[in-house]
Amino acid sequence: MAVTGGPAPLPAGGDPGTDQHRVAGGLLDPRLLLRSAPDALRKLDPRVMYRNPVMFVVEAGAVLTTVSAIKDPSVFAWVITAWLYLTVVFANLAEAVAEGRGKAQAETLRRAKTATTARRLTGWHPGAEAAAEEEVQATALGLGDHVVVEAGQVIPGDGDVVEGIASVDESAITGESAPVIRESGGDRSAVTGGTQVLSDRIVVRITSKPGETFIDRMIALVEGASRQKTPNEIALNILLASLTIVFLIAVVTLQPFAIFAGAGQTLVVLAALTVALIPTTIGALLSAIGIAGMDRLVQRNVLAVSGRAVEAAGDVNTLLLDKTGTITLGNRQAAEFLPAQGVGIEELADAAQLSSLADETPEGRSIVVLAKERHALRARTEGELAHATFVPFTAQSRMSGVDLDDPQDNRALRKGAAASVMRWVREAGGHTAPDVGGIVDGISASGGTPLVVGEVLRHDGSGSARVLGVIHLKDVVKAGMRDRFDELRRMGIRTVMITGDNPLTARAIADEAGVDDFLAEATPEDKMALIRREQEGGKLVAMTGDGTNDAPALAQADVGVAMNTGTSAAKEAGNMVDLDSNPTKLIEIVEIGKQLLITRGALTTFSIANDVAKYFAIIPAMFAGVYPGLRHLNIMGLHSPTSAITSAIVFNALIIIALIPLALRGVRYRPSSAAALLNRNIWVYGLGGLVAPFAGIKLIDLVVQFIPGLR
Repeated sequence: MAVTGGPAPLPAGGDPGTDQHRVAGGLLDPRLLLRSAPDALRKLDPRVMYRNPVMFVVEAGAVLTTVSAIKDPSVFAWVITAWLYLTVVFANLAEAVAEGRGKAQAETLRRAKTATTARRLTGWHPGAEAAAEEEVQATALGLGDHVVVEAGQVIPGDGDVVEGIASVDESAITGESAPVIRESGGDRSAVTGGTQVLSDRIVVRITSKPGETFIDRMIALVEGASRQKTPNEIALNILLASLTIVFLIAVVTLQPFAIFAGAGQTLVVLAALTVALIPTTIGALLSAIGIAGMDRLVQRNVLAVSGRAVEAAGDVNTLLLDKTGTITLGNRQAAEFLPAQGVGIEELADAAQLSSLADETPEGRSIVVLAKERHALRARTEGELAHATFVPFTAQSRMSGVDLDDPQDNRALRKGAAASVMRWVREAGGHTAPDVGGIVDGISASGGTPLVVGEVLRHDGSGSARVLGVIHLKDVVKAGMRDRFDELRRMGIRTVMITGDNPLTARAIADEAGVDDFLAEATPEDKMALIRREQEGGKLVAMTGDGTNDAPALAQADVGVAMNTGTSAAKEAGNMVDLDSNPTKLIEIVEIGKQLLITRGALTTFSIANDVAKYFAIIPAMFAGVYPGLRHLNIMGLHSPTSAITSAIVFNALIIIALIPLALRGVRYRPSSAAALLNRNIWVYGLGGLVAPFAGIKLIDLVVQFIPGLR
């Protein structure tokens, strides 16, 4: 039975140094604004608007000016009313555009979810030869159900493989075209609903409740429906609400004094003054900034449980990184052959190649390649090895090798861990050259892994054993890692490498990579203890993991990034899931979090500075007639009180539209200290927020003064 449906691919993650994931100025594409406009208008509902106190006050002011304009019609009153409504609509539009970018993708995912059917097994248990099947919708599957999925079918829900092994296409989720292997048992058993089986047959136990699947969470994320306000965002909202209340009280109490001075103001002017005083710019963009931060993670194929995790990433002080696959390439490579005293390097290379032919590990294959490329040793033909008995590598013996039973070549060769091969040589009555121990220690101290090659000669029946030399396996540090760690250090982040290697090897790799510290021979308990020590010192900790043994540490960390290829336990414990399963992406996640915080801080600075210019426009216009000295504050030379107030309110609305691309794209982040970032905010966004309104209001005034009724 063919199972149809599958979610559309997410954009694949890219190089953080490029701008391929940044949203360009095309955000103001009229088609995008038109699609978002209905949502912006629906958000005018007061039951929605009250969640944003600043814009709720603007909307209330627009309602009051509407009443005033009806009772006492004038061009000025209706223009102010219209622009107050537009201010609210523009604020809603910023949020609607941020939310709308994921709507199409969410709809595709939702259709895939409802269109997928499943073959549910009844009475299935491990080892069962047959079980009854029934066809159900994927949405009807419950926790603990078992389903069978064969080649060409879509996995109907999140779960673990409990029987069989299969190649799975996860491109619908990760955007990566390379299939992965999923099998029962171990750390590669977790599968995700919406991915497709390419070969073989597997039985999957569903591990998610209805409505709580990976796709459900992704739909909620891209739509912004489940985005919870973060602590910093809540604190800033409280501050903005407090400032709004203070300025509202100031305007309300101002009217009696104005009347006493003979300069009583109309309701329209008072509403305009209130809107000019309160921080409308950041109030309008605050929600959009948070949604855009989550969206930037989605663009890099990272699923965050909440905005709290994104914000925590921006405040991280300590970064825990696995050595293998994150700092290093993961597969150790043969770098050189080091012969023992009295042994030629060509002899060692030949023995190393022969003893590695039965070793299917990446390390074994790299030895064969090194012997061929560095020493021009050709591959053996079947005829040449007809009398050979291969000994494959096993975790128990920690060796691989070959027994040659030929009149011309009657030898036994072994290659493997130093202790294992040396013991094999001694048991055969042989000895180790005095310099081999020093070579082994030197390789370990340099961060490499030594493999010893041994030989037993059997042609005379008595046996003669010896160590031929050592193979240097090198764990290669990824290019550019030292520069990345230098950047993190400038950001004030301490990096700790986690590895199961011995302390000598760990120290050498740490020094080469440039990390600040390392934890060698790490156990799950050691990771937990390290995280707790850091947190007790008031620091926020981020880490990655993919195995069940990583789950406790992922749950303890402030930012726990689980790999999508990892176990269900790891993905449940973390507060982020990397769909590309790239441990290095943790560094990008921290940068995205910091960009979110910097964008919020920059636009808050701009908003507060922006209000200063509006004070110089409206206050002199209101009271210059009574207090002539206030005319000196009209430093912009605005045409009249009416044109000054109108120009300030029009600018107040237009600046929101102008800043939507910056709010969604984010302020460009450059690694630097907190003091440097503060100085940049003050000079660029503080000074810019002060200067831009003076120029903008003056330009609008030059146009407004020619409109009858606003002169």
